[in-house]
Amino acid sequence: MRIRQTVTTENGIHMSIKFSSLGGNTRITLCLVTAAVLCLAVTPVLAALPVAGKEIPWGIMGMRVFGGLALFLFGMDQMSEALKAVAGDRMRGILGKLTNNRVAGLVTGAGVTAVIQSSSVTTVMLVGFVTAGLMSLSQAIGVILGADIGTTITAQIVAFPVKKYALLLVTIGFVMMFVGRSEKIKQYGVLTMGLGMIFFGLAIMSDAMKPLRSYQPFIQLMQDVANPLVGILIATIFTALIQSSSATMGVVIVLAQQGLISLEGGIALALGANIGTCATAGLASIGKPREAVRVAVAHVTFKIVGVALIFFFIPYLAEFCRWISPAYPELTGMERLAKETPRQVANAHTLFNVGIAFLFLPATTLFARFCEWVVADKPEEAEELPVHFKPRYLDEALISTPPLALGRCRLEIGRLGKRVIEMFDKVLPAVLNGSKEDLQEIVEIDDEVDVLHGQIVLFLGKLSMTNLSAEQAEELMYLLQTVDRLENVGDIMETNMVSVGTQRINENIVVSDPTMKIINQYHQQVAAALLDTVEIVSNEDIDAIKRVRSRKGEIDALALETAKHEIERLTADAPNRLKTYTRERETIDHMDRIYRTCRSIAGSAPTKEELELQPEETTT
Repeated sequence: MRIRQTVTTENGIHMSIKFSSLGGNTRITLCLVTAAVLCLAVTPVLAALPVAGKEIPWGIMGMRVFGGLALFLFGMDQMSEALKAVAGDRMRGILGKLTNNRVAGLVTGAGVTAVIQSSSVTTVMLVGFVTAGLMSLSQAIGVILGADIGTTITAQIVAFPVKKYALLLVTIGFVMMFVGRSEKIKQYGVLTMGLGMIFFGLAIMSDAMKPLRSYQPFIQLMQDVANPLVGILIATIFTALIQSSSATMGVVIVLAQQGLISLEGGIALALGANIGTCATAGLASIGKPREAVRVAVAHVTFKIVGVALIFFFIPYLAEFCRWISPAYPELTGMERLAKETPRQVANAHTLFNVGIAFLFLPATTLFARFCEWVVADKPEEAEELPVHFKPRYLDEALISTPPLALGRCRLEIGRLGKRVIEMFDKVLPAVLNGSKEDLQEIVEIDDEVDVLHGQIVLFLGKLSMTNLSAEQAEELMYLLQTVDRLENVGDIMETNMVSVGTQRINENIVVSDPTMKIINQYHQQVAAALLDTVEIVSNEDIDAIKRVRSRKGEIDALALETAKHEIERLTADAPNRLKTYTRERETIDHMDRIYRTCRSIAGSAPTKEELELQPEETTT
């Protein structure tokens, strides 16, 4: 079920949010059903055609192979989306909390990529962290090596000989999707159904290729593939064209399940798939920052050097895979090959990536320097915009993965919040005793805040058009409201407080030291609340919510003390007393508005249900 809701932000921006309990796509589903019907319809036709000594029914075979491949890819997509929906919210913060421990980075990269089934998404996140300075390139390299291991889970899954249970998995998944009441049960249903479609697609492709067992030209071609150089070249080109190493490995394992390729040939094709998948990283880095190009260079170099090193040892790798994989000595010839080779190829694929990971892991720092040397920094004058105006964390490649995209939005909003905090730290000295140049600096910082605000809102708008769960849609709305409120805090300072400072200069007002001290105390309390507010958004800090709300009593007490002090000062024998009183009260009032905005952000945080907080006090 899909729901679309139109909302209006605090700045008057209209946005349409689409969220779905299953995250499906009607058009893809229709294509899936059509492909399945066609594949099943031609099965009796193929079964009725004798093959030995006669021509191969290429049209029917091609239809079944490509239909099976479509089912396989769709199943992979559905399983990946369900995994991201079930575990994505837990995955999104993991990469941002990595330490300098290389092994931890390797394991994390493997785990995250195994869940989200996309090394490209993992790489995009790493590029953002490196660009933002949250992670060094050497740390990112360790995670990339882990991501390459994580992608091999696909080959391990499809190598299981459970195609006879494929439709059972589809049925179970279907029942869970349409009978399950909770969101999580439905997503597990999508996951199970996707897994079933993977095996069903492989079964269709495998059955379609059976006639090739007796087709001599194809057998000769597969013997040529046993030549490592030819196999690597073919798989590299194929993978680069279709942009999916998972699809290539699916086809390779289907060939192995029919006994059409040897283990050595399968290893060569797997190595080619590893090189071909680098095309994705290369294309993704075009037009991106230098950090992205360095990540792509690292990815390509790992694969090419790894393949070059293992090239002459393919026979030894094949023997080792035969030794560690299940054997069926009771079978002979092509039947034994078909039974043993799929798992052996999958193991070789995994061992290759594990091997290059442990080969390069000890030298990540040196390798990072190599990448930085190959891809040198551009001169600063070549930058089109000042760095403060550019989003660091937002990347449209992550929009298809809402949990991760939302996490990156939080980081970007946190970055905007830090600029607002910087404004607040500078605005009080500028208002009370600063120059017009000091006030102009506040205006210039607010310009940067406005630019970042616009970029974040545009990104959230695009994200709102994807299939979001109800929880994700709620979080998106909270982030949208929050970035609006933080931008409004900047406007309070840029418009109202700067105006107070300008009037103070024009009216030759001098604020006394006692008054300055008590207003500074008020400012410190609001500044602490603003800092906690940014922590709530960027790091989902639950304790910060309590701190923001608990400051109300102290701030109210300070406001009362300030009011008493100013009333006493109003009767003092000093020049411009009335105007001075007015500007001081306006300054306090504007800071009070900022604090109330902080309380609004803290009070509407999606995590507030996890807190056993007392009901919000009525704002006085």
